[in-house]
Amino acid sequence: MSLRRQLILDEFAARFGGRPSACVRAPGRVDLMGSHTDYNLGYVMTMTLDRDTWLALRPRADRVVSIQSLNLSGCSDFSLDDITHCEIAPWTEYARGMAWAMQEAGYVLAGFDGLVHSTIPFGSGLSSSAAVEMAVGLAFQIASGIRISPVELALLGQRAENKFVGLNCGILDQYSSALGEAGSALLLDCRDLTHTPAPIADGVAVVVCDTRAPRHLVGSEYDDRHAQCDEGVRLLSAAYPHVRALRDVTVEMLKSCEDALPPVVAKRCRFIVEEDDRVLALAPALTAGDRALLRDLYAASYAGARDLYEIGAPAMEAMMAAMLHAPGAIGARQAGAGFGGCMVALVEADAMEAFAKDVEARYAAATGIEPFVYPVRPSAGAGPVEL
Repeated sequence: MSLRRQLILDEFAARFGGRPSACVRAPGRVDLMGSHTDYNLGYVMTMTLDRDTWLALRPRADRVVSIQSLNLSGCSDFSLDDITHCEIAPWTEYARGMAWAMQEAGYVLAGFDGLVHSTIPFGSGLSSSAAVEMAVGLAFQIASGIRISPVELALLGQRAENKFVGLNCGILDQYSSALGEAGSALLLDCRDLTHTPAPIADGVAVVVCDTRAPRHLVGSEYDDRHAQCDEGVRLLSAAYPHVRALRDVTVEMLKSCEDALPPVVAKRCRFIVEEDDRVLALAPALTAGDRALLRDLYAASYAGARDLYEIGAPAMEAMMAAMLHAPGAIGARQAGAGFGGCMVALVEADAMEAFAKDVEARYAAATGIEPFVYPVRPSAGAGPVEL
């Protein structure tokens, strides 16, 4: 931490001159259960990570934002009076999107110089983009002398991603980054935008296994899945008028109408309805450390994601095999939206080192790719950093 602070201070002085006046952080997240349930207004078991994005800032007298990154190339200056898209430094779309969304909501913003440093792997399904959005939202609050509740900040981040960046995501990533709790997973209700803590039993560790397979969700099959779920809701509501989202549908209701749905739509709906049930079953199993139930829930989630929602990838299959054969494995599944990126495993805490080494060796032998395998712990949501 001290080395990271000094790096931020030194680089800020080199790039902008002088010291930053404040620094904020926002964590990434991993979903322990609940793939694609958020935009269906269902439930997700989410956990913030002890990997995060820092943003050191200093307010400016004009309405210009100048933002740079220690991780990615490209400096981006933009005026708050004319927010346009940026092809030179695409990662700054998330900062520009937050400025656009906040001003659309009526907030009067001031510019700032900002320097970003992140320990969240990019493009891996751990919500590096949402962390940037939440950090930028906090920076604007400091620079502009305004206050926004964490829930509203999350909603503004979602709107930035939906309407400015162009990914029709749910609330999961932004909510997790803004409202995470140290020491606990969160059972998130995506309709009510509330959560309850879900402590993880002693002896159970969470390990992220990054396939390092590329994934690009904007304009991809992610939006197709969203549209297929919406079509399922439209058709199911003809038989059950109270249905407004797949969260309102039970397995029995779905079975009674399955013949009226196009086969691919029926598959997508079945996965979401069953995944919601698995999330609710996971909460007590995590806290109790029920190994048998955890293993079964994770196996069913992965099989459904692969066969019903079809968000798999060859790299994910190879990683799944490596995780399940490694010592100490309790259960393993996809993380994030799928199509590559990260996987997540529950592991016996005293076997983490052996698990990681075994997974790395098996996956590299199968794919020729060196993975990233590392334990993660639940951290607090977005907030200030003392420099």
